[in-house]
Amino acid sequence: MLSIVRFIIVIIYCILVSIFGCIYCLFSPRNPRHVATFGHLFGRMAPVFGLKVETRLPEGHENHPTAIYICNHQNNFDMVTAASIVQPPTVTVGKKSLLWIPFFGQIYWLTGNMLIDRDNRAKALSTISQVVAQIQKRKISVWMFPEGTRSRGRGLLPFKTGAFHAAIAAGVPIIPVCVSNTSNKIKLNRWNNGLVIVEMMEPIDISDYGKDQARKLATHCRDIMREKIAELDKEVAEREASGRVEKKQAS
Repeated sequence: MLSIVRFIIVIIYCILVSIFGCIYCLFSPRNPRHVATFGHLFGRMAPVFGLKVETRLPEGHENHPTAIYICNHQNNFDMVTAASIVQPPTVTVGKKSLLWIPFFGQIYWLTGNMLIDRDNRAKALSTISQVVAQIQKRKISVWMFPEGTRSRGRGLLPFKTGAFHAAIAAGVPIIPVCVSNTSNKIKLNRWNNGLVIVEMMEPIDISDYGKDQARKLATHCRDIMREKIAELDKEVAEREASGRVEKKQAS
């Protein structure tokens, strides 16, 4: 029963936010600042799923330079976890097919996100050039999922090099964003689904990497993120276990 109630609330909320967002964005279509605004609104759905999302930003994050943000991509719940930490003006890079999702696809495009054709390798490769051009022309940051697909409980997958080629070509730092594990954590019929930590790390300087060293940079960033995600998972497990003990003792 709880899962049905949640489903209904989420559908109604997403439709209302998308309709409002499309109307709002018509006054300044494709403004990259809209991405963070509506990303945070979608992030407000976390309590509906019984989640407490804790976001952590590094000191001075408001002064971070234009950058490429990279984040681990776990499942569809990223929309209510990772989305809560997106900083303006940042746009994401998504599949062109997203445009055909009713309501969501339209707001995704109107907020200024970039769409790519992953089924066309030639067009997908040209995306790197598009990302670099957008960063340099519009002075925006770009959010990418370097795994290229949802991991669905398989841990941090190997990184593709597109984001790192783009960072090197544009001369901008990489900023990792790490989300603690949500795979098999969220049960729609369970009232409390616990804690998720989303942490933004310090920028990684890419000035020492040449255009032929994207793979090396990708490996370096993946190692850093894998270590941080392990730390977050451990902290979540300890805090949730402690909370259960305290609750049991209180009762």
